[in-house]
Amino acid sequence: MHLLDALIAWMAGWITAAISAAGYPGVVLMMAIESACIPLPSEVIMPFAGYLVATGRFSLIGAATAGAIGCNLGSAVAYWVGARGGRPLAERWGRYVLISHHDLDVADRFFARWGGPAVFIARLLPVVRTFIAFPAGVARMPQLKFHVYTFVGSWIWCYGLAYVGYALGERWNSDPVFHGVIRQFDVVIVLAGLALVGLYVWWHVRRHRS
Repeated sequence: MHLLDALIAWMAGWITAAISAAGYPGVVLMMAIESACIPLPSEVIMPFAGYLVATGRFSLIGAATAGAIGCNLGSAVAYWVGARGGRPLAERWGRYVLISHHDLDVADRFFARWGGPAVFIARLLPVVRTFIAFPAGVARMPQLKFHVYTFVGSWIWCYGLAYVGYALGERWNSDPVFHGVIRQFDVVIVLAGLALVGLYVWWHVRRHRS
């Protein structure tokens, strides 16, 4: 746990330094990485952008829009990888990560029926939002619909987190309790992600044995 806490603290320092140096493009870059199936914590990126709103460097609308643009750019990469490799790639290599033909059929039907709303809701959920673009690409969800729902859901998510940082204002630097809460929240998110992966593996192994 101490190692995980130290890793998150280091990552938070790196994220805030990048945004401080680059401004809005830094927010775009960090959120693009977060949405390209690389789990950078948006729970650090966007509140820090909100803190910069409180200092007068950013605006709330600008911070949320930069974050949403970054989400779309990163998601475009993950979507392209899924669409480019498509089902043949998933069928060839999926067994190594316990993805079966049945799982792919379910994903295709799911995105055919619920693709837009599913992407929108996923963009409002921790962990899930980072990885939704790849299966959407594999299922060949229409790109325009995918990006519209991605932008709208991501904008709401980014605005909400930025507002938290804005409301805290100078406490971002002066309140050690706040930083402790942020780190613990990210630890919980990471552990929840690991628990979901464990549950996924257990369910697939159990199903294949039955």
